[in-house]
Amino acid sequence: MKLIATLLTAAALAVTAFSTFAAEEKHAEPAAKAESVPAKPTKPDLAKGEANFGAVCAACHGADGNSGTPVNPKLSQQHPEYLVKQLQEFKSGKRNNAIMKGFAAALSDEDMKNIAYWVSSKKSKQGFAKDKELVAMGERIYRGGISDRQVPACAGCHSPTGAGIPSQYPRLGGQHADYTAAQLTSFRDGGRKNSLQMTQVAAKLNDREIKAVADYVAGLH
Repeated sequence: MKLIATLLTAAALAVTAFSTFAAEEKHAEPAAKAESVPAKPTKPDLAKGEANFGAVCAACHGADGNSGTPVNPKLSQQHPEYLVKQLQEFKSGKRNNAIMKGFAAALSDEDMKNIAYWVSSKKSKQGFAKDKELVAMGERIYRGGISDRQVPACAGCHSPTGAGIPSQYPRLGGQHADYTAAQLTSFRDGGRKNSLQMTQVAAKLNDREIKAVADYVAGLH
């Protein structure tokens, strides 16, 4: 009888322990599932983007992102993912520009996203090329590259019309030639270091070729 009582007690303890374990697992499971569900991305607030752009960016880049100053880039119709990336890299110092670093430092990731999506919704004004001789050279390089120096065609990444590829390669069509030339030169000379691909391409271009590509790009639309 004593043995039977002992066995019954052990069985009861085992059932209790199993029930407790099962209850704990049941309560823990929803929490684990909740942790595995990724947070939904927030939609950009275009109203806040417009307000921040007007307060921070418009003085240099124009009220609607169409900069009237050749050394300052047009931002209208640019891919928003590209703009966010550049702002983040100005803030971190990966892209070196003292003026832009100061502005970007004051922006949160949410602010950057709001600004980028707002200005990208604005239509870019068409630009134009200025030098017929340079345009012809620029078109050859942009569309066909330079085979003997293994310079790839710009159109392969930025598209034949300069529209770029969203979230990968920026829009170039209609951009100020002065700005484009300055960036290519900076990539070539090591001043701008946030794109290894562009550094490698620009390293093979001379000043005249850079100017030619920039002039041709200005007239794309």
